Amino acid sequence: MKYEVERLTGEVKITFALTAEEWDAQINKAYLKEKSKINIPGFRKGQAPRKMIEKMYGPSVFFEEAFDGAFNDSYFKALDENEDIFPVDSPRLAEEPDMKDGLKFAVIVTVKPEVTLGDYKGIKIEKAEYTVTAKNVNEEIKKAQEQASRRVEVTDRAVKDGDIVTLDYKGMCEEVQFEGGTAENQELTIGSNTFIPGFEAQMVGMTIGETKDLNVKFPDEYHAENLKGKDAVFTVTVKKIEAKELPELNDEFAKNVSKFETFEEYKADVKANLKKQNEEKANRENETNLLTKIIEGATVEIPACMIEKQIDYIVRETEYQLSYMYRGLKFEDYLKYTGMTMEDFRKQNESRATQEVKSQLVFEAIIKAENITVTDEQVDAEVAKMAESAKKTAEEYKKDMDPRQLDYIRNDVLMTNLLSFLKANNTFEKKAKATKKEKDAE
Repeated sequence: MKYEVERLTGEVKITFALTAEEWDAQINKAYLKEKSKINIPGFRKGQAPRKMIEKMYGPSVFFEEAFDGAFNDSYFKALDENEDIFPVDSPRLAEEPDMKDGLKFAVIVTVKPEVTLGDYKGIKIEKAEYTVTAKNVNEEIKKAQEQASRRVEVTDRAVKDGDIVTLDYKGMCEEVQFEGGTAENQELTIGSNTFIPGFEAQMVGMTIGETKDLNVKFPDEYHAENLKGKDAVFTVTVKKIEAKELPELNDEFAKNVSKFETFEEYKADVKANLKKQNEEKANRENETNLLTKIIEGATVEIPACMIEKQIDYIVRETEYQLSYMYRGLKFEDYLKYTGMTMEDFRKQNESRATQEVKSQLVFEAIIKAENITVTDEQVDAEVAKMAESAKKTAEEYKKDMDPRQLDYIRNDVLMTNLLSFLKANNTFEKKAKATKKEKDAE
């Protein structure tokens, strides 16, 4: 078998030629494989000679099976011998096969596109930084204080902002009771903005046992089509009032909500944790800004098939997330709830898929250009961490691992090495402080 490779724009054409002997050998292989399925009068099933079968069913009876064999042998041999050819789609026949003096056929395959890298070293990025203020610390402590609060029933005053009220209500729109507008013993925290705008504010001042009509208007963007922007009246009865009793911010509080003995130690730890969170947030933002700059600076013509395959991946990923997060919600039902068709969903995710494919292609190009690699020691270190979490030795854990899991770990380490390289070869500069004149202008 001989072949010729012709490199086209975004594609490769490979023309194959099999001698008459090579093509006949493929036909004979097809005959041996298929003969057990063929009945010929005068012969036991599977024992009819090839010539007899071809005479009865025509000379092309084994063509499809023989061509598949010739195609697979030839195509994959060519790929093995040309490692720089990276198909990204199934090959297609360029023209009808020619069986004169053997077999000749040609395929065209879409290949991974060439990336023209822009700047990826020596870039200056404005450094993202976040400081922890006293207000941030106090707000975090306030959350813990709210979580540690207890409810106290109130019987000697009216409803006020922040109270937890147990109520019955019945809603009417255009003098007709609507679906979902009635409830008994419903809890509502006044000021939480859980209900329709204006509902909670009108309850302030009501007392236990009091019934009152609340006049409200549904938002124009309300989820129920039949209620959007319409006026409604809710008849409300207050059945119970509870207030939140917040614990004092002292050493006892610190002991209850943390591992610390004093409030000052607890407060210092809150500040340290917020600082760590801010550093992680800034680091993620800096990395994202750098990668975005590098990706935007690169040029690549992405084949449509790569984008379509990435959208296929997004569909599968969404199906899994819906099933996992929403107790088996099916993707088809999700489309119905959102009023989308599959075509709408794919179109909506086309830009995301394009960006994801471009990112991967750019990363691969930099890895190749800079010869960024992964060592066995790095992979072993990651496996050891996973083994420790599973309370196993690294050897025990690795023995039970799927080879694909090792590939995933290796790829993950490779991306970490790439990111480390890019951060080391680019600069994150602190934002210049605004002058007094600039601040006054703001």
